[in-house]
Amino acid sequence: MPRKQRERQKFTPRKVSSSARSRSKSVNVSIPLSRLPRRSSEARTKALHVKAAMVRNPKLSRSQAAKAEGVSVRSIQQYLSSGFEKVSGRWRARKFDRYREIMYIPDASGNPIPVRTKSSKERAQVSAYLRDLGRYYRGNTSALAAWHGKSIAGVPLVTASRTLKSIEAQLSDFAIYSTFNGGAE
Repeated sequence: MPRKQRERQKFTPRKVSSSARSRSKSVNVSIPLSRLPRRSSEARTKALHVKAAMVRNPKLSRSQAAKAEGVSVRSIQQYLSSGFEKVSGRWRARKFDRYREIMYIPDASGNPIPVRTKSSKERAQVSAYLRDLGRYYRGNTSALAAWHGKSIAGVPLVTASRTLKSIEAQLSDFAIYSTFNGGAE
């Protein structure tokens, strides 16, 4: 076969059947959250913050909230697509969801314990407990009364005054929210 004919043969596009094309498309594969790369994990966390901001302030648009958190609307759609719905042509955040997230609370020794939350309700409970813990350390001794003997996602909460006073030195070196929950405010 002459050289020109061989070259023409190399560069001619092949016809691919429709079944072969469909096999070559990328398929979304579910990756466990613990195996997400750091950047993707941060983008997902920021997307959760966007959703929370939109639930708190329904007048906030998705693009405004995304800009405030420093995440793209595309990332929000990628990680939390079912957390939003379109109402009258505008994106609204759903109040409740089933997204998983790991948050941290102090144990009886003052060390952070991971709490594997499975819903927005559990995330709200962890946040409320941490808020009440901060109120307790600012002088409101009855702030943790509602949490006595309770646990969140199977993790028991520390509410005993004696225990909290003993771990106060360990917790005073840093802000509870920024250390335990990755910079959340």
